[in-house]
Amino acid sequence: MSDHYIKSIFEPESVAVIGASDRENSVGQQVLKNIIEGGFRGKIYPVNPKHKKVQGLACYPSLIGIDHPVDLVVIAIPSKFIPQVIRECGQTQVRAIIVLSAGFAEVGKKGEALQNEIVDLAKTYHIPLVGPNCLGVIRPRKGLNATFAKSQAKKGHVALVAQSGAFCTALLDWADSEGYGFSAVASLGATSDIGFGEVLEYLAGDPET
Repeated sequence: MSDHYIKSIFEPESVAVIGASDRENSVGQQVLKNIIEGGFRGKIYPVNPKHKKVQGLACYPSLIGIDHPVDLVVIAIPSKFIPQVIRECGQTQVRAIIVLSAGFAEVGKKGEALQNEIVDLAKTYHIPLVGPNCLGVIRPRKGLNATFAKSQAKKGHVALVAQSGAFCTALLDWADSEGYGFSAVASLGATSDIGFGEVLEYLAGDPET
C-alpha cells in the first residue's frame, strides 16, 4: 500500500492549490475552503501571484517559492497556463496532480492538443495526473476534500469512483442527507492519465474500503 504510485493522490502530507482565491464562488476559493474546513492535517499552500494571503494563509507566487516538499498539487486556473505549472511540478518533485480546470479535449482540437501536452509533461516527470475537467478527490479520514463540491463527505467504508463530477456531487448531496459516508471519492474527469483501473487497484488494497 505504501508503495503504490498513486498514493499521494489519496494520502498527501501537503497540498498546494494553484489558483487559490478569496473570490466568492470561484473554484479556487471553494477548493481551498474545502481543504481547510475538511480538517486536513497536513501543510496547505495557496498559490496565486496576485495575493500575499488567501483565506488567512500565506500565499505563494508559484510552486518554486515554496521551501517545503509538496505531495499533491490541485490546479484551478485557465487551461493555457497549466503546462508551465506542470513543469514547475516536475522541477519541485511534486508527487501527484489533480487538474480541475476545463478547456481541454472537450472543447475541440486545440484543447485536445493542450491536454496531450500536459499529460506528456506529467509522464516526463513521472507524476500521476487526475483530470483534467474533474471534480477532484475526497479522502474523509485524512480530512482531505480536494474538490469544489459544496458539501463535505462523512467517513465510511464504500468508495465512489466516477467520471462525472455532476454524478459525484449528486451522490454526495444524497449521502449527506441520508447519513452515509465514504472511504474515498474520486471524480476522474477526462481520465487523460489516471483512470479507473489504477484507482480501483489502489482501493482494492485500501483497508478503509
